[in-house]
Amino acid sequence: MAGERVKLQVQERESRGSAESRRLRKQGLIPGVLYGRGKAPHPICIPERELRRVLTGGQGLHAILDVTLEGQKTTHPSILKEYQQHPVKGGIIHVDLQEVRLDQPIQARVVVELVGEPVGVTEGGVLSQVNREITVEALPMEIPEHLDLDVSGMAIGDALRLADLATPDGVTLLDDPETVLATLTIPTRVEEPEEA
Repeated sequence: MAGERVKLQVQERESRGSAESRRLRKQGLIPGVLYGRGKAPHPICIPERELRRVLTGGQGLHAILDVTLEGQKTTHPSILKEYQQHPVKGGIIHVDLQEVRLDQPIQARVVVELVGEPVGVTEGGVLSQVNREITVEALPMEIPEHLDLDVSGMAIGDALRLADLATPDGVTLLDDPETVLATLTIPTRVEEPEEA
């Protein structure tokens, strides 16, 4: 379960634009925006090391961030709404944080992890995970880090759907219950063309 709250100190940034963003990144700061409830978006920047510490913690991308603007005492409970990565180097180059109310449900994408060894694999079947992420709705502190899908009972020809996924109390699945999450199929043989 989520429920972990992580403190994150951010700085306000005065100017915007790609030249300013490049300058910030050279200083080890990641530009971002804090979207408030009904307030104007707030341009911020976060020390890269601090952001990495937060995102690689126990809750990863689903942590509730207690965002504090430098020089202020007010805490803004927020979630990571979106982030952009460098296309080549892979590092985070921009983040969007969304302020949330802890007493109102939010929607989030959650990873589905397959657990167990399917019976059909020992018979030569191939297990495929069709969908890796699903959309859920829950209170911010109850968004699960991931959901486990037990595949141990699967035989060749079986498919598990969203309706087969067990969820903790307070977590609602928003995708179509018939969405296929995993299949177990017979491996396809590639026929070699006969030489004439």
